[in-house]
Formats: sequence, C-alpha cells, structure tokens
Amino acid sequence: MIGAGIGGLTAAALLAKRGYEVSVYEQAAIAGGCASSFQRRGFWFDVGATQVAGLEPGGIHHQIFTELGVDLPAATLCDPACAVFLPGESQPISVWHDPIAWQQERQRQFPGSEPFWQFMQELFAPSWRFHQRFPVLPPRSWGDLIQLIKALRPDTLTTMPYTFATVGDALRGFGLAGDRRLRTFLDLQLKLYSQVNAAETALLYGATALAVSQAPLGLYHLQGRMQTLTDALLAALAKYGGKIYYRHLVQQLDPAIAPKVAHRLQITDLRTQASFCQTTDQVIANVPLQNLHELLGKSSPYGDRLAKLPPPSVAFVVYLGVDQAAIPTGCPPHLQFLEADGGRSLFVSVSKPGDGRAPAGQATITASEFTETSKWANCPNYGELKQQETQRAIAQLGKYFDLENHIRHQEAGTPQTFARYTARAGGQVGGLGMRVGTFGPFGIPNRTPIPRVWLVGDCTHPGEGTAGVSYGALTVVGQIVRQAQG
Repeated sequence: MIGAGIGGLTAAALLAKRGYEVSVYEQAAIAGGCASSFQRRGFWFDVGATQVAGLEPGGIHHQIFTELGVDLPAATLCDPACAVFLPGESQPISVWHDPIAWQQERQRQFPGSEPFWQFMQELFAPSWRFHQRFPVLPPRSWGDLIQLIKALRPDTLTTMPYTFATVGDALRGFGLAGDRRLRTFLDLQLKLYSQVNAAETALLYGATALAVSQAPLGLYHLQGRMQTLTDALLAALAKYGGKIYYRHLVQQLDPAIAPKVAHRLQITDLRTQASFCQTTDQVIANVPLQNLHELLGKSSPYGDRLAKLPPPSVAFVVYLGVDQAAIPTGCPPHLQFLEADGGRSLFVSVSKPGDGRAPAGQATITASEFTETSKWANCPNYGELKQQETQRAIAQLGKYFDLENHIRHQEAGTPQTFARYTARAGGQVGGLGMRVGTFGPFGIPNRTPIPRVWLVGDCTHPGEGTAGVSYGALTVVGQIVRQAQG
C-alpha cells in the first residue's frame, strides 16, 4: 500500500480484516494525508478536509466501520451544513439538513427555481440507489462489467440521457441561466465538491453533491478533529495485523511483466536515508494520478491522459486560533464568503465549544480558497506573497468575526506547504474535477492498465471527500477479492 490517506487506510484495514498480509508505506510522520490534523499552542487544526459524510446508518463509513468491528468516531450533524454569504448580503443562504426546511429556504432565496431543484432530486434518487449497489465505474474487465450490470435497475436508465450534461445545461433548460444569484450560489457550493463550477460540473455528480447535506444523509463535524477518523482506521489496521511504516517514501514502482511475478517497490527510509526494495503481489496506490505516473516512470500508461487534463486544484489556507469571543453567537460550523468583486471565495470551518479543537474559552477558524498554481510556483517573493494573502483573508474574515485583539495564533498553508507535507504533486487538493470527461464512465478507473496495480483516492470514481475515497477503497477491495476467487 502506497500512502496512508483515508482511501489507503480504508483499503488496507478491510484487506487485513479479510486475511491479507498488508503493509502501508507513508512518507509523512503521521497518517491521514489531507484529512489529517496538526497542533499549535493547544489548538488543533484540520489540514484540509473539515467535514465528513457517510456516518449515518447505512452510510459508507457506517458500513465500513461495522465490517471492521470498530466504533465510528463521535460526531455531530451539521445543521445547517453551510451558511453561504453572497456579496453585499448580511443574511446567509442556509443549507438545512431537513429537506422541507431546505426547500422553503431555496424557494425564498431563489424564487421560480423549484422545478430545477425537483429535477435535480429526481436525478439524485436513482443515482444514489445505483451507487449503493457498488458498480465498478468505469469498468475495465469482464468482472467489472458484470458488477456494473448487476447494479443496474430500470430507474437507473432514466438518468442515462443526462450522462453528457452539466449543471449549467440544466439551468439553461429551466430558463435559469440568467439568474446570477442562483448561479453564484451553485458555483460556490459545487466548487467545494467537484472542483469546478456549475458550467463544468457533470450533472449527475452535481445532483448528488447538492443533495448530500439533506436527510437521510448529512454532513458531520467530528468530535476532536478529523484525525479521529484516521485513528479509528489505524486501530482497525492494527487489530487485524496490518503494518504501517511512517517516513517511508516509495520512489519507484517497477511493475511485474508476468502474471505471477511480484511487483517491486523502491523505498527510502527518510529517517536514515537508507533505500531498499520490497516485492508485493498487489499494489494499491493512494496517491494522485500525477504521482502514480511519476512512480511508474517509463511504464506509465497515463502520459497522454494527463496531458489533456486541466491543471489540478491547489489551495491557500489560513489557520487561526482565536478567543471564543471572536465567534458570533449561533455561528454555524461551516460558512462560505464571496468577495464583492466576485473574486476570492473562502470556505470557513469553525470549531465548537468542547469539541476538542481549542482550549476552553477559545476556538479555531480555518479558511481556505482555491488559488492558481502559477501564482505560487517559483515565486521570487514567496514570503511576501504569503503574508499579503494571509492579511487579505483575515480582513475578509473580519467582516463576520470579531478578530481585533482576539487572534492568539495564525499561520497559513500554500500549495508548497501541501506539497511538502503530503507529497501530492504540485500540492494539489481534491481530485481531477468532476467534469463530464472525468466522471463516472469517463473517469480514471481504480483498476489500472497494469495488472494487480490499483488506484484509490480522490482521482478515481466517485471523486473527492472522505466518503468518496472510502467508497472507492471499498470498491477496490471487492475487485481484489473477486479476482482472487476467480
């Protein structure tokens, strides 16, 4: 196993539970990747991911943890899931967990748009049932195809005409393309889940992304920090005899040239700088596609595909430890702010009193935005730029939070920071973007063209987020087990 992110740990723990001998090599000193946490002056900050889906009964994490026989991390439901502040508006659009409350909210906020929302719900329901049957997308073997066919039902076919459509197409179809306010809201929300705006987001993915906050599903705020999800998976891995090696960097994957020949991993122990070779029958890479391409070198089949992809998303993040007095009464755990000029969009996560992220009487604020790779790459005044962007973000946050004299700790993470600590190529966050050409049947398969080499993480179906990568990991485990059974 290469990488100990949520996808890698999920696959590793499930395979260990099923009797496989599992070793995980992680280049960092801790597991979790972009869903890990770090501590400063008594404050705990989540590196990237700050919320979790799939904890509800029957949800993907509930299924996985039930199979592993370990308790789910303690969590509280996010309601509203997010409060979205549009430019020049002091009252947010609240994305409520209760479907009726959310329907009333959107009817009040976006008059005349209800047919669009009902259409999205009609697409979501059969799509969700389809994915609960764990189809393999895109299929790359007869076994995958059989699994896909087994997941199909008559209602699944109703969604197929929209395979090539985007959310933007749906807006035009309902005469809403000119509704700037609705379009802005959708762009903000979809960017969080699909990496791209409404014009580019695949319609079937967008229908799911816009429905995941409502009952019977929901988004959750973990008690303690995001690292508790990782810790639970590590406990399961250890329970079933799996091993993890920290500060071990896999630098090269030499794939086998014959069916029964082992793959070779070239690994460096970063603590001693000693290098060694490890052979293995199966390889699961929990890395971005760009990293897998580099690991395979001349053996990589992904060069042409990567050349056609847009640049991956990168982020700038500000981490603040503040006095609780800085947080408005009734502040929801997640907010979005858009600058008046339509520029910077901040996604903000706020700790709750007693959730273990801050000392008594204090709180954490994490604010992230997508940024341009070119802005940071080879920047001659990197330190100055980082400081400018930090102050700009704090100024924007100060319009909602009372930050004057209440900041106790601040630091920022750039694409270079993410690259250094997660080893993700270019410091990228999220996946490839859920465009039509990279979603579902047109996405990157878990089953690579190299036999017994698998890919998990946010670059494969169904996309980013802890629930998405866990779903992909469970799919890979099923494929490996079915393959072993012949």
